[in-house]
Amino acid sequence: MNQHPYDQLTPDTVIDAVESTGRLSDARLLALNSYENRVYQVGIEDDKPLIAKFYRPERWSREQILEEHSFSLELQEAEISVVAPLVDDNDTSLHSYQDFQFALFIRRGGYPPELDNMDNLLVLGRTLGRIHGAGKAKKFAHRQRICIQRMLAENREFLLRDFIPRELRPAYESLTLDLLHAVEQQYRPAPEDEIRLHGDCHVGNILWRDDVAHFVDLDDCVMAPAIQDLWMFLNGERHERELQLSELIEGYSEFCDFDAAQLRWIEPLRTLRLVNYAAWVARRWEDPAFPKAFTWFNTERYWAEHILELREQLAALQEEPLRLL
Repeated sequence: MNQHPYDQLTPDTVIDAVESTGRLSDARLLALNSYENRVYQVGIEDDKPLIAKFYRPERWSREQILEEHSFSLELQEAEISVVAPLVDDNDTSLHSYQDFQFALFIRRGGYPPELDNMDNLLVLGRTLGRIHGAGKAKKFAHRQRICIQRMLAENREFLLRDFIPRELRPAYESLTLDLLHAVEQQYRPAPEDEIRLHGDCHVGNILWRDDVAHFVDLDDCVMAPAIQDLWMFLNGERHERELQLSELIEGYSEFCDFDAAQLRWIEPLRTLRLVNYAAWVARRWEDPAFPKAFTWFNTERYWAEHILELREQLAALQEEPLRLL
């Protein structure tokens, strides 16, 4: 059996890596819920525990990770509620140990925000408005951008080649081709529409405490339109989503202008995410953590339900965009 790079990340290696930064661990180690990277709470002698995040080898370049850190630290400097990496006395935020790159973070408590609470949505909107206001200040030089070719076209070909069951391939091929054409027609942002933003903005990446939204894990920060960080908070029937959206934008607009024309990109962006998510799990299937965590994946039933979801998404692409109330 082929070894996965993370097989080398033993508990001793984690502790040794943290201690290589000049800290002394008390050897207490707790693995946290993370699949793309490996994240641990590490006890520190005579101090509070730290969070150690070990980046998946060969996913991001050093320049891309440092750009993520720089953005996080820029937001933190602006007193925005973002959990940024710790910076050592020599201005180092990204450390190397053996074949791993890792960063350290303070431990932050909290729980996911309740999205049925309009006051919470207002706070989320305000915080995102501040994040995007800072994000407009300059462009990423190394990070990715939301891209139809990478997220839909290439992932579609990969899944057809290696994962979609033979009997479902004609339906998947035809359906995803229709989705590709629809998204290409609808999603055409101009360069000035794309700003630095979180990129993976869902409740799992927010720690809510004392009516403050602490944004964590900027691992997927990208260049994209502002709506990318807003649409994943919407759920329920159309009228409910429009109410939620209006509350988000009310808070957002206190700190950053929002172009309502971007509302027409919600469903194209959702389409990209649906295909990209399936391909993400598929591309990680050789990582032993993924079959254990995603036991429902890569079965004929899963792919049949995925195709049904994509059919519903194709219908959603034909509907009128949501409105601000």
